Amino acid sequence: MTDTARPGRVWSPQRFARAVDWLVPPLCLACHKTASAPDQLCAACWRDLRFITSPLCDRLGIPLPYDTGGTQLSPAALAEPPDYDRARAALHFAGPARQLVYHLKYQDRLEPRRLLARWLTVSGQALLADADVLVPVPLNRQRLFARRYNQSALLAVEVERMTGVRHAPLALERRRNTPQQVGLTAAQRTLNVRGAFRVPAAHKAEIAGRHVVLIDDVITTGATVNACARALKRAGAASVDVLAVARTTDLARTLE
Repeated sequence: MTDTARPGRVWSPQRFARAVDWLVPPLCLACHKTASAPDQLCAACWRDLRFITSPLCDRLGIPLPYDTGGTQLSPAALAEPPDYDRARAALHFAGPARQLVYHLKYQDRLEPRRLLARWLTVSGQALLADADVLVPVPLNRQRLFARRYNQSALLAVEVERMTGVRHAPLALERRRNTPQQVGLTAAQRTLNVRGAFRVPAAHKAEIAGRHVVLIDDVITTGATVNACARALKRAGAASVDVLAVARTTDLARTLE
């Protein structure tokens, strides 16, 4: 009588993933403490997120104190209308949102891009419904060489994957190297990026007559996205909306 070999245990992908999580627990994308699942936040960081929700200024996308119905414009938008048509951001730039952006932007940690892109698609649903093309805010060549990637372009790739709206990574370029905006006043930021962007002749057909959604990580004073919107509209864009992960909303300091 011959022995029959006992069949080995079959490891499904789900079972293998559970084993990996047991050996190497997933970490929170923001604080790097233990999380319940990969590419997620821990409970404490989720609790500290501040999503930007309605009612909003239709132009700037900043929160308003109450809903008056219909199209609503903030005093800031009426006093100084932006060059773009509409802006939306998913989060206030504080707490875990600030950490996630910094990890992606300065610390070579690309893991948050998928979670951030999901938030972009939710907060920008109305903008993306009308969009023909996604255009990331470009870096200057020196900064791109040093960082090796453009965080806004990475987000645009993920939003394209989730929505099907194509992205055009070369449709807008930064024509001169500008100093970093961090630490500059609103007036200094505007002067710093004046005339800094253009649509290359080879890519004008991607922009002319199109409804463009400009992808950025953070809106502060709005100087950069305003300069980008002007360049895109000079190239014939039918409209330019702005979609960002986060924005500062201290209007005493950062009027658009």
